[in-house]
Amino acid sequence: MNKLYVVGIGPGAYEKMTIEAAEALKKSDVIIGYTVYVDLVREHFPEKEFMTTPMKKEVDRCILAFEEAKKGKNVSMICSGDAGVYGMSGLMYETGVNYPEVELQVIPGVTAATGGAAVLGAPLIHDFCLISLSDLLTPWEKIEARLLEASKADFVICLYNPSSKKRHDYLEKACKLMMEYKAPETVCGIVWNIGRDGEESRVLTLKELRDTKVDMFTTVFIGNSQTVEIGGKMVTPRGYRI
Repeated sequence: MNKLYVVGIGPGAYEKMTIEAAEALKKSDVIIGYTVYVDLVREHFPEKEFMTTPMKKEVDRCILAFEEAKKGKNVSMICSGDAGVYGMSGLMYETGVNYPEVELQVIPGVTAATGGAAVLGAPLIHDFCLISLSDLLTPWEKIEARLLEASKADFVICLYNPSSKKRHDYLEKACKLMMEYKAPETVCGIVWNIGRDGEESRVLTLKELRDTKVDMFTTVFIGNSQTVEIGGKMVTPRGYRI
């Protein structure tokens, strides 16, 4: 049976890729992905054949991967972060129904939540949730409901896709919603370009976050009622006695 890997390459830096992910790419004849992600790995695997598709061509990209695997090639479909967290693994399984002769193997990677948490300190030590602010595939009304309920339950919240040219005010809107249940002084954190050139981070309050400009390469962390700042780092205690 032909093998098709769905590989989470992590935040981008080669040293942050798992050994298993790197081995899958080494074994592959063809590496397929969104143009930006392929550019992150191309220099480390110069002997490979690369195929790319632009944004919003995800279905075409999946079909391309299966068609290449059908030819008897070892193929890797790459995703940034983890392929199973806002990645391509779900769509690959859906597409794979039409390609029973191809075996899928999902290989996990470091997602932005855990990669960014390491930069900020220790914000995810207790219960947390991930919410994407992109309404491309999810209605804003549903995103709004999730933000409110997660805030009401006092989760630490990690926000993916917090902004874009068309959604420049979505983080501001999200912060206003969360402030219905979270205090304006709630400790928050932002990380830009996790694991890539230009990585930066900042710890700030929810009120300050509301007025902060971010982009699609930013991951946002909103603490719970116990989250504190320790030495410039964002820390959520789990409850151990010291």
